[in-house]
Amino acid sequence: MRLALLGYPLSHSLSPVMHNATLAHVGLSDWSYEAWPVEPARLGEAVATLRGSEYAGANVTVPYKEAVIPFLDGLTPVAQAIGAVNTIVKRPHPPAPSSKGERESGGEELIGHNTDAAGWLADLHALGVAIAGQIVLVLGAGGAARAAVAGCASVGASVRILARRREQSSRLQSLISHLEIFEYTPSGLRRAAADCALIVNCTPLGMAPNVDGSPWLDGVPFPPGAFVYDMVYNPAETRLTRQARAAGLRAATGLGMLVEQGALAFELWTGHPAPRALMRAAAEAELNSRFA
Repeated sequence: MRLALLGYPLSHSLSPVMHNATLAHVGLSDWSYEAWPVEPARLGEAVATLRGSEYAGANVTVPYKEAVIPFLDGLTPVAQAIGAVNTIVKRPHPPAPSSKGERESGGEELIGHNTDAAGWLADLHALGVAIAGQIVLVLGAGGAARAAVAGCASVGASVRILARRREQSSRLQSLISHLEIFEYTPSGLRRAAADCALIVNCTPLGMAPNVDGSPWLDGVPFPPGAFVYDMVYNPAETRLTRQARAAGLRAATGLGMLVEQGALAFELWTGHPAPRALMRAAAEAELNSRFA
Protein backbone atom coordinates (compact mmCIF):
# COMPACT_ATOMS: atom_id res chain seq x y z
CA MET A 1 0.00 0.00 0.00
CA ARG A 2 1.03 3.60 -0.57
CA LEU A 3 0.67 6.76 1.49
CA ALA A 4 1.35 10.31 0.41
CA LEU A 5 1.90 13.82 1.74
CA LEU A 6 0.13 16.62 -0.15
CA GLY A 7 1.54 20.13 0.19
CA TYR A 8 3.58 22.81 -1.55
CA PRO A 9 6.50 23.13 -1.14
CA LEU A 10 7.64 20.04 0.77
CA SER A 11 11.43 20.27 0.97
CA HIS A 12 11.15 20.96 4.72
CA SER A 13 9.11 17.86 5.56
CA LEU A 14 10.38 15.06 7.79
CA SER A 15 7.21 13.00 7.41
CA PRO A 16 8.43 10.61 4.66
CA VAL A 17 11.51 9.60 6.64
CA MET A 18 9.53 9.30 9.87
CA HIS A 19 6.69 7.23 8.41
CA ASN A 20 8.84 4.96 6.24
CA ALA A 21 10.98 4.09 9.28
CA THR A 22 7.81 3.35 11.23
CA LEU A 23 6.27 1.20 8.50
CA ALA A 24 9.44 -0.89 8.34
CA HIS A 25 9.58 -1.18 12.13
CA VAL A 26 6.06 -2.64 12.42
CA GLY A 27 6.66 -5.07 9.55
CA LEU A 28 4.71 -3.30 6.79
CA SER A 29 7.59 -3.64 4.33
CA ASP A 30 5.21 -3.50 1.34
CA TRP A 31 3.92 -0.07 2.40
CA SER A 32 5.55 3.25 1.45
CA TYR A 33 5.08 6.95 2.17
CA GLU A 34 6.09 9.63 -0.31
CA ALA A 35 6.00 13.41 -0.58
CA TRP A 36 3.90 14.92 -3.35
CA PRO A 37 4.69 18.62 -3.97
CA VAL A 38 1.35 19.56 -5.53
CA GLU A 39 0.85 22.86 -7.31
CA PRO A 40 -2.48 24.53 -6.41
CA ALA A 41 -4.11 23.90 -9.79
CA ARG A 42 -3.45 20.15 -9.45
CA LEU A 43 -4.79 19.54 -5.94
CA GLY A 44 -8.01 17.92 -7.17
CA GLU A 45 -6.04 15.68 -9.51
CA ALA A 46 -3.75 14.60 -6.67
CA VAL A 47 -6.69 13.71 -4.44
CA ALA A 48 -8.27 11.74 -7.26
CA THR A 49 -5.07 9.69 -7.54
CA LEU A 50 -5.56 8.59 -3.93
CA ARG A 51 -8.69 6.74 -5.02
CA GLY A 52 -6.50 4.13 -6.71
CA SER A 53 -6.56 0.70 -5.07
CA GLU A 54 -2.88 0.93 -4.11
CA TYR A 55 -3.44 3.91 -1.77
CA ALA A 56 -4.53 3.80 1.87
CA GLY A 57 -4.58 7.55 2.50
CA ALA A 58 -2.48 10.65 2.87
CA ASN A 59 -1.39 13.56 5.01
CA VAL A 60 -2.17 17.15 4.05
CA THR A 61 0.00 20.11 4.98
CA VAL A 62 0.31 23.81 4.11
CA PRO A 63 -1.30 25.34 2.17
CA TYR A 64 -4.05 22.77 1.59
CA LYS A 65 -5.58 21.88 4.97
CA GLU A 66 -8.73 23.84 4.14
CA ALA A 67 -8.54 23.77 0.34
CA VAL A 68 -8.59 19.95 0.19
CA ILE A 69 -12.03 19.62 1.80
CA PRO A 70 -14.19 20.00 -1.36
CA PHE A 71 -12.37 17.07 -2.98
CA LEU A 72 -13.21 14.61 -0.18
CA ASP A 73 -16.28 12.44 0.36
CA GLY A 74 -16.76 13.38 3.99
CA LEU A 75 -15.22 14.63 7.22
CA THR A 76 -15.05 13.29 10.74
CA PRO A 77 -16.92 15.38 13.33
CA VAL A 78 -13.58 16.73 14.59
CA ALA A 79 -12.39 17.77 11.14
CA GLN A 80 -15.82 19.23 10.40
CA ALA A 81 -15.76 21.30 13.57
CA ILE A 82 -12.20 22.53 13.01
CA GLY A 83 -12.73 23.16 9.31
CA ALA A 84 -9.33 21.78 8.35
CA VAL A 85 -7.93 18.38 7.34
CA ASN A 86 -4.43 17.03 7.87
CA THR A 87 -5.12 13.32 7.31
CA ILE A 88 -7.09 11.49 4.63
CA VAL A 89 -8.20 7.93 5.30
CA LYS A 90 -9.75 5.59 2.76
CA ARG A 91 -12.63 3.51 4.08
CA PRO A 92 -15.34 1.27 2.54
CA HIS A 93 -18.36 3.23 1.42
CA PRO A 94 -21.54 2.14 3.21
CA PRO A 95 -23.41 -0.36 0.99
CA ALA A 96 -26.32 1.14 -0.93
CA PRO A 97 -29.65 -0.64 -1.56
CA SER A 98 -30.11 -2.00 -5.08
CA SER A 99 -33.31 -1.99 -7.10
CA LYS A 100 -33.91 -5.52 -5.80
CA GLY A 101 -33.72 -4.38 -2.20
CA GLU A 102 -30.33 -5.95 -1.63
CA ARG A 103 -27.29 -4.09 -0.30
CA GLU A 104 -24.58 -3.51 -2.88
CA SER A 105 -20.99 -2.62 -2.18
CA GLY A 106 -20.42 1.12 -2.42
CA GLY A 107 -16.69 0.94 -3.11
CA GLU A 108 -14.43 3.23 -1.10
CA GLU A 109 -14.48 6.86 -0.01
CA LEU A 110 -11.94 9.41 1.19
CA ILE A 111 -12.62 10.79 4.66
CA GLY A 112 -10.88 13.85 6.06
CA HIS A 113 -9.57 13.69 9.63
CA ASN A 114 -7.78 16.23 11.80
CA THR A 115 -5.13 14.87 14.16
CA ASP A 116 -3.38 18.24 14.57
CA ALA A 117 -5.40 19.50 17.54
CA ALA A 118 -5.00 16.28 19.53
CA GLY A 119 -1.33 16.02 18.56
CA TRP A 120 -0.64 19.60 19.65
CA LEU A 121 -2.38 19.17 23.01
CA ALA A 122 -0.50 15.91 23.60
CA ASP A 123 2.83 17.66 23.02
CA LEU A 124 1.89 20.56 25.30
CA HIS A 125 1.09 18.01 28.01
CA ALA A 126 4.47 16.32 27.49
CA LEU A 127 6.16 19.71 27.81
CA GLY A 128 4.33 20.46 31.05
CA VAL A 129 2.40 23.39 29.57
CA ALA A 130 -1.14 23.73 30.99
CA ILE A 131 -3.44 26.18 29.21
CA ALA A 132 -6.83 25.48 30.81
CA GLY A 133 -8.29 28.81 31.87
CA GLN A 134 -5.30 30.68 30.42
CA ILE A 135 -4.88 33.20 27.59
CA VAL A 136 -3.25 31.88 24.42
CA LEU A 137 -1.93 34.09 21.64
CA VAL A 138 -2.22 32.41 18.24
CA LEU A 139 -0.11 33.83 15.41
CA GLY A 140 -1.76 33.07 12.08
CA ALA A 141 -5.27 32.14 11.00
CA GLY A 142 -4.89 29.23 8.54
CA GLY A 143 -5.47 25.51 8.93
CA ALA A 144 -2.88 25.06 11.68
CA ALA A 145 -4.36 27.99 13.60
CA ARG A 146 -7.81 26.44 13.34
CA ALA A 147 -6.48 23.29 15.03
CA ALA A 148 -4.83 25.34 17.78
CA VAL A 149 -7.97 27.37 18.44
CA ALA A 150 -10.09 24.20 18.57
CA GLY A 151 -7.59 22.66 20.97
CA CYS A 152 -7.78 25.74 23.19
CA ALA A 153 -11.57 25.61 23.15
CA SER A 154 -11.56 21.97 24.24
CA VAL A 155 -9.63 22.76 27.43
CA GLY A 156 -11.24 26.09 28.29
CA ALA A 157 -8.50 28.49 27.21
CA SER A 158 -9.17 31.98 25.84
CA VAL A 159 -7.63 32.92 22.50
CA ARG A 160 -6.21 36.06 20.97
CA ILE A 161 -5.52 36.00 17.22
CA LEU A 162 -2.91 38.01 15.41
CA ALA A 163 -2.87 37.58 11.63
CA ARG A 164 -2.37 39.62 8.50
CA ARG A 165 -5.81 38.87 7.05
CA ARG A 166 -8.59 39.97 9.37
CA GLU A 167 -11.32 38.23 7.38
CA GLN A 168 -9.54 34.91 7.84
CA SER A 169 -9.18 35.60 11.57
CA SER A 170 -12.89 36.35 11.84
CA ARG A 171 -13.75 32.87 10.55
CA LEU A 172 -12.13 31.39 13.68
CA GLN A 173 -14.83 32.88 15.90
CA SER A 174 -17.09 29.90 15.25
CA LEU A 175 -14.59 27.60 16.98
CA ILE A 176 -14.45 29.20 20.42
CA SER A 177 -16.64 31.31 22.65
CA HIS A 178 -13.94 33.77 23.72
CA LEU A 179 -11.74 35.08 20.93
CA GLU A 180 -10.19 38.49 20.38
CA ILE A 181 -8.66 39.67 17.10
CA PHE A 182 -5.73 42.07 16.93
CA GLU A 183 -4.02 43.84 14.06
CA TYR A 184 -0.65 42.46 12.98
CA THR A 185 1.27 45.60 13.91
CA PRO A 186 3.80 46.30 16.69
CA SER A 187 1.12 47.94 18.82
CA GLY A 188 -1.35 45.16 18.08
CA LEU A 189 1.17 42.50 19.00
CA ARG A 190 2.11 44.31 22.20
CA ARG A 191 -1.52 44.47 23.33
CA ALA A 192 -2.29 40.90 22.25
CA ALA A 193 0.73 39.45 24.05
CA ALA A 194 -0.02 41.04 27.44
CA ASP A 195 -0.64 38.43 30.15
CA CYS A 196 -0.50 35.48 27.73
CA ALA A 197 0.50 32.12 29.15
CA LEU A 198 1.27 30.63 25.73
CA ILE A 199 2.27 32.04 22.36
CA VAL A 200 1.92 29.64 19.43
CA ASN A 201 3.18 30.30 15.92
CA CYS A 202 0.84 28.74 13.36
CA THR A 203 2.44 30.41 10.34
CA PRO A 204 5.26 29.01 8.16
CA LEU A 205 7.51 31.97 8.99
CA GLY A 206 10.96 30.69 9.91
CA MET A 207 10.55 27.33 8.18
CA ALA A 208 13.46 25.96 6.14
CA PRO A 209 14.82 27.14 3.79
CA ASN A 210 13.70 30.63 4.95
CA VAL A 211 15.20 30.19 8.40
CA ASP A 212 15.70 33.90 9.08
CA GLY A 213 11.98 34.59 9.25
CA SER A 214 9.99 35.06 12.45
CA PRO A 215 6.41 36.09 13.16
CA TRP A 216 7.56 38.11 16.19
CA LEU A 217 7.91 41.76 15.25
CA ASP A 218 11.15 43.55 16.13
CA GLY A 219 11.05 45.81 19.16
CA VAL A 220 8.08 44.11 20.82
CA PRO A 221 8.93 42.51 24.19
CA PHE A 222 7.74 39.03 25.06
CA PRO A 223 5.34 38.77 28.01
CA PRO A 224 7.19 37.52 31.11
CA GLY A 225 6.59 33.89 32.01
CA ALA A 226 4.96 32.90 28.72
CA PHE A 227 5.80 29.65 26.93
CA VAL A 228 6.55 30.03 23.21
CA TYR A 229 5.54 27.18 20.91
CA ASP A 230 6.58 27.29 17.27
CA MET A 231 4.69 24.78 15.12
CA VAL A 232 7.59 25.04 12.66
CA TYR A 233 9.90 22.07 13.32
CA ASN A 234 12.53 22.52 10.61
CA PRO A 235 15.11 23.87 11.52
CA ALA A 236 15.59 22.24 14.91
CA GLU A 237 15.76 25.68 16.51
CA THR A 238 13.85 28.46 14.79
CA ARG A 239 14.50 32.16 14.99
CA LEU A 240 11.34 32.51 17.10
CA THR A 241 12.52 29.96 19.68
CA ARG A 242 15.90 31.69 19.82
CA GLN A 243 14.21 35.05 20.35
CA ALA A 244 12.11 33.61 23.15
CA ARG A 245 15.00 31.94 24.92
CA ALA A 246 17.07 35.11 24.65
CA ALA A 247 14.22 36.81 26.52
CA GLY A 248 14.43 34.19 29.27
CA LEU A 249 11.39 32.18 28.22
CA ARG A 250 10.87 28.47 27.68
CA ALA A 251 10.27 27.53 24.06
CA ALA A 252 9.79 24.50 21.82
CA THR A 253 9.41 23.79 18.12
CA GLY A 254 6.63 21.65 16.68
CA LEU A 255 8.66 18.45 16.38
CA GLY A 256 6.70 16.81 19.18
CA MET A 257 3.45 17.80 17.51
CA LEU A 258 4.71 16.36 14.20
CA VAL A 259 5.29 13.03 15.93
CA GLU A 260 2.00 13.01 17.84
CA GLN A 261 -0.22 13.95 14.90
CA GLY A 262 1.73 11.55 12.69
CA ALA A 263 1.30 8.73 15.19
CA LEU A 264 -2.47 9.24 15.26
CA ALA A 265 -2.59 9.27 11.46
CA PHE A 266 -0.42 6.13 11.26
CA GLU A 267 -2.82 4.28 13.55
CA LEU A 268 -5.81 5.33 11.43
CA TRP A 269 -4.19 4.07 8.22
CA THR A 270 -2.66 0.82 9.47
CA GLY A 271 -4.44 -0.24 12.64
CA HIS A 272 -1.03 -0.71 14.27
CA PRO A 273 0.01 1.07 17.49
CA ALA A 274 2.46 3.82 16.58
CA PRO A 275 5.98 3.57 18.10
CA ARG A 276 6.27 7.25 19.04
CA ALA A 277 9.83 7.06 20.39
CA LEU A 278 11.03 5.51 17.14
CA MET A 279 9.14 8.10 15.09
CA ARG A 280 10.77 10.94 17.00
CA ALA A 281 14.22 9.38 16.73
CA ALA A 282 13.84 9.00 12.95
CA ALA A 283 12.65 12.61 12.57
CA GLU A 284 15.45 13.97 14.76
CA ALA A 285 18.12 11.99 12.93
CA GLU A 286 16.93 13.32 9.58
CA LEU A 287 16.72 16.87 10.92
CA ASN A 288 20.22 16.70 12.37
CA SER A 289 21.64 15.30 9.12
CA ARG A 290 20.23 18.22 7.15
CA PHE A 291 21.97 20.75 9.36
CA ALA A 292 25.18 18.83 10.05
